[in-house]
Amino acid sequence: MKIAWGITGAGHLLESSVDTINILKKEGHDISIFLSGAGEEVLKMYGLYNQIKNITSNEYYNELILEKDQERSFPMTGRFSLGKYDLLVISPTTSNTIGKIVNGIADTLVTNAVAQAGKGQVKTLIVPVDLESGELETVLPSKLELDLCQKCEECDAAEACPNQAITPGVEINLLKCKGCGACQMACPFEAVTGGKKITIHMREIDIKNTEKLFKFPGVEVLSSPSKVMEFTAKNE
Repeated sequence: MKIAWGITGAGHLLESSVDTINILKKEGHDISIFLSGAGEEVLKMYGLYNQIKNITSNEYYNELILEKDQERSFPMTGRFSLGKYDLLVISPTTSNTIGKIVNGIADTLVTNAVAQAGKGQVKTLIVPVDLESGELETVLPSKLELDLCQKCEECDAAEACPNQAITPGVEINLLKCKGCGACQMACPFEAVTGGKKITIHMREIDIKNTEKLFKFPGVEVLSSPSKVMEFTAKNE
């Protein structure tokens, strides 16, 4: 199958989305990856951006397509209105992206892809991060734990960071962080963490927006990225 996979700016379900893309690629599917601006930033924060680059190539239908390279007209999404793809997958899908989709807003690379897929009758699978009401456990990128930080005169973690993303005793600039983990290994006080799990509460407005997706023609809502493999296996 020719699959277009959109990634938006969520840490939840991000690693499992990348894992699923890897499996589908190994199964022989052509995969173009569409990254929203936030999706690109978050992949870098979690140290997954290079994996995505390695999955893709310069071959037709196997490219890495960045929002910043498409500017405001998003010409690459014209492929959807022409029916060039068999399937569009958005995973993970942030509440912001879903809010735009259900209200007909197409002002990012990914939301524009969904709009054009609808016009071209390309099946769209969406994996929301806000699917059900209640509590959700998610994973954080690198974080400076101030209660453990000793505010050393010479910060080993900051010295180890190749991107100068750490302000000692203050914070990690996640827009500079590439998720390499060098800071975590360098700090003798374990004041830098990565992959820390936290619990967040789902907003009702986001859950209601997700519910609206179930009524969209040509759109199927899935609970996890792994469900995409079940769909492709049934539809090959």
